[in-house]
Amino acid sequence: MTEWWEKPYPGGPMVAVPGFPRPLYPPSAAPGYRVSEPGDDVLGIKRTVWRAGRWQGPASNFDTAYSDLFAHGKGGNVSETGVAGVQRQNNIKDTGFIGEPTFNLLRSIRIPDGLPNAGQMAMDATAANLIANAWYHYNPPKPKQTVRLAALEGAIKWLGYKESPTNSNRTVFGSWYGMDGQPWCAMFCAYCFEVEAGGSPSFVRGSRYSYVPYVVNDARGGRNGLSVTNSPQPGDLVCFDWDRDGTFDHIGIFNSGNSSRFQCVEGNTSTGNNSNGGQVMNRSRDPGQGTLVFVRVAEP
Repeated sequence: MTEWWEKPYPGGPMVAVPGFPRPLYPPSAAPGYRVSEPGDDVLGIKRTVWRAGRWQGPASNFDTAYSDLFAHGKGGNVSETGVAGVQRQNNIKDTGFIGEPTFNLLRSIRIPDGLPNAGQMAMDATAANLIANAWYHYNPPKPKQTVRLAALEGAIKWLGYKESPTNSNRTVFGSWYGMDGQPWCAMFCAYCFEVEAGGSPSFVRGSRYSYVPYVVNDARGGRNGLSVTNSPQPGDLVCFDWDRDGTFDHIGIFNSGNSSRFQCVEGNTSTGNNSNGGQVMNRSRDPGQGTLVFVRVAEP
């Protein structure tokens, strides 16, 4: 009669967990492998391997360290062979390391006949919860990016773009907005917020904004999610009145620096023509060049 450890584990549907928390390597791992710190995932895997008959209980005494003994086994008895024993039984190279293939194997094996709880998944609800805890610990959700930063990142992708033909004001941005052939610095900003960043409360294709004075007026009036700020942050708008005559001529997206000296990604500019230069550039600016208004776009 074939014993349970002499044939592969019976399989089942993989136990649902948020994901693979991390690879696990014991202290004896060769240079280049980072030895794993203790964690709940280790405890969950120890419980799984114990239920699969390859580790000794009771589970209440298990610690969270990924030891050499657990990884490679501490004796010749089946119940002491650890992770390597499970790997051998299912024809996986018995490194004792846990990568995603071994992790998925542990999620999918059933307890064989001849062991307590035969037919159940080796990874029970307690083990799955421990692994889920580890997943959220080692894979925390990334903070949601602001629309302003997404617009700035999108604007940076267009650096070097030029209108074509030269001196035509014909661009991707004007065509998208519906006013191709017109000065396009504001339409470039609208495109970055609406297309590159996925939408904002302030810009609307075809109606807001193609004219810089309207941006300044609405920001001063607190309309359409716009407001004036004296402490610009990356992704804010910068409006320029070169002649200080009260009519704002140009707009860009604040990149880095402070209100005294900063970098700004601008459409329809060049070193020879600030407001109608036909290119997307990262310009170095300061208040000495004209009257400036910094405008913040509200988040959705």
